[in-house]
Amino acid sequence: MDKILIIEDDPAIADLERDYLEMDGFYVEHEEDGTQGLSRGLHGDFDLLLVDIMLPGTSGFEICKKVREKRDIPILMITAKTDDIDKVRGLGIGADDYIVKPFSPNELVARVKAHLSRYKRFIQKEEDKQEIWVKGLHIDLRTRRVKVNEEEVTLTAKEFDLLTFLAQLPHRVFSKEELFEKIWGLDALGDNTTVTVHVRRLRKKIEPHPSQPVFIETVWGVGYRFLD
Repeated sequence: MDKILIIEDDPAIADLERDYLEMDGFYVEHEEDGTQGLSRGLHGDFDLLLVDIMLPGTSGFEICKKVREKRDIPILMITAKTDDIDKVRGLGIGADDYIVKPFSPNELVARVKAHLSRYKRFIQKEEDKQEIWVKGLHIDLRTRRVKVNEEEVTLTAKEFDLLTFLAQLPHRVFSKEELFEKIWGLDALGDNTTVTVHVRRLRKKIEPHPSQPVFIETVWGVGYRFLD
């Protein structure tokens, strides 16, 4: 049974979410305080988090950011705000989806199921996947070789690491800061411009038309994502 943690300070909304999710067979727990919710999100064995943005203690944005640094589970943000900037910010720090209040409980359940199903398929594939094939792009993780339409391309170590990281998590948006930390490490010399330069170089090597990328897409104001 999949376990879901709801972090929501409005008891009425939390009860509504819990009722519909439990009716569909999910095990649900609830935290009203953001700080406590963050602790449980980091250390509990939950399969998905439903996180409100405006919370006492610790905001939903901070919860999403901290959990994403440690865990790779679906995170859906619930908010009464409709500003695109909030959606962009949430996606940029690792949220998988956004649901705006008021929402249909059935839509909520459907999105939860979809994200859990996608996540499970990804995990299953990753258990034994050593090669990635996407639209003529072939990445061999064992030999660290890359081919485009059967033609081998030469990548630097960091270019390969960046490409592989993005390709293994398709459609997820990563900020430049997050990519720099993941690929170069917290103690690496340089700044986020390093990511921009490496993406530009990768596009020249793997994209049919670098100015119109089909693999590494720019999400303006947020970062990059890989399209499969």
